[in-house]
Amino acid sequence: MIVARADPRTPGCALLLAQSHALMRAMFAEEDNHFLDIDALCAPDIRFFAATEGEAVLGTGAIALRDGYSEVKSMFTAPAARGLGVADAVLTCLIDTSKAEGRPLLRLETGPGLDAAHRLYVRHGFVPCGPFGAYRSGPGSLFFERPAD
Repeated sequence: MIVARADPRTPGCALLLAQSHALMRAMFAEEDNHFLDIDALCAPDIRFFAATEGEAVLGTGAIALRDGYSEVKSMFTAPAARGLGVADAVLTCLIDTSKAEGRPLLRLETGPGLDAAHRLYVRHGFVPCGPFGAYRSGPGSLFFERPAD
């Protein structure tokens, strides 16, 4: 498996992102969905990555470079690739990229019920925190952060 910078518009990445967005829409109210669409993932302040094996895209993840921190975005693993370490590899890459970009802190917003994702974040040193940026506190959002080092 290789985790590297990728273009979210490529068919494999776009397919996984569509699956992720459909899942988020099914689980959460519209106002609680804060995912970035494909065009937003192409912005200059976004670092988008894909985990691949051969031609298959196994997972995606991104960081949004913010003032003083990076925000984890678009973490998703293909259902057939779950349990293979894909999310661990992608998140490790995002943490390393955030450090390389000089951001001292990583933050993320997620939703209740995504228990496997919450366990992943805790394994990687994330701890609960309050809302940040433009996010608001509410029943559809959980917030985590970790220092970059």
